[in-house]
Amino acid sequence: MKKIILTGGGTAGHITPNIALLPALKEAGYDIKYIGSKNGMEEGLIKAQNIPYEGISSGKLRRYFDLKNFTDPFKVLKGLFEAKSIIKKYSPDIVFSKGGFVSVPVVIAAALSKVPVIIHESDITPGLANKIATKFATKICTNFPETLQYLPKNKAVLTGSPIRKELLCGDKEVAKKLTGFSDDKPTLLIIGGSLGSVIVNNAVRKSLDDILKEFNVIHICGKGNEDESLIEKQGYLQYEYVDKELKDFFALSDVVVSRAGANTICELLALRKPNLLIPLSGAASRGDQILNAKSFENAGYSKVIDEESLCDISLSAEIQKLYKNRQKYIDSMSKSDANNGVSNIIKLIKQYS
Repeated sequence: MKKIILTGGGTAGHITPNIALLPALKEAGYDIKYIGSKNGMEEGLIKAQNIPYEGISSGKLRRYFDLKNFTDPFKVLKGLFEAKSIIKKYSPDIVFSKGGFVSVPVVIAAALSKVPVIIHESDITPGLANKIATKFATKICTNFPETLQYLPKNKAVLTGSPIRKELLCGDKEVAKKLTGFSDDKPTLLIIGGSLGSVIVNNAVRKSLDDILKEFNVIHICGKGNEDESLIEKQGYLQYEYVDKELKDFFALSDVVVSRAGANTICELLALRKPNLLIPLSGAASRGDQILNAKSFENAGYSKVIDEESLCDISLSAEIQKLYKNRQKYIDSMSKSDANNGVSNIIKLIKQYS
């Protein structure tokens, strides 16, 4: 039995693609171990999949000044030694990394131990962690064809994004029972990212009364972001985080409002869900979501609103426009040849392990 170590963490975007690979890896006969950060959100998500989990020290790599920049390198160094110890003991045939800062010491430790490393970059431009990991990777999987220009030609492979198989098997009737919603109104699903978005949440709640005139609303608002004053609001349900129910909520939804994280928008494309994207602003990020959203907008898959414009527009009116023109977006997405990246990635793992 061949052995594989998966790594990645920090946000759900660095974890769920790894989870999407688990059924195919098990079917292929791999023994699987996961390395993530100590007390990171990935620990609970991975243990729920009954996969052995090892936590290591993790420091954040920043492009801006912060006092933690003086201490975090030591955490990364400690994580490197911890990862090297785990790799030596487990002796994997290959390591697959989905990125995030915790993955950097794991990737370096694997390369130093002569273990092949495959990494996956979801966004159009590589993040800092994957930029570092690229030097130590055997192959680099990409989600967008535009990403290939930023990577070494002998390493980069366009694979698409691994999508959880269960998301494609949602049950609309199950979701109706969970929500209590009827067919008298279409359903709007709002996703603010795994950590939630205060800006999106506030914009939605500001326009909520108008939105509820036309839609039933499922709002995934992030941990600690529920509004207690809205708990009894007719036609409005809020959740801090959704796991197993998400596939059914997707099945019930007619349109979706979302951030523009690469994994989420690829799921929306696979599900052919008309969507309004509100990418994280360049002021609060390296601008990857803006590029992701622009790519999908240009392809006709998504309607896009800049975060900075939320104060000047009617969010309710924009959602209604999306719903009115939903078939246009569905038709564009239906022409896409984007496939689930699971099979492409599994082929590479088999090839190099």
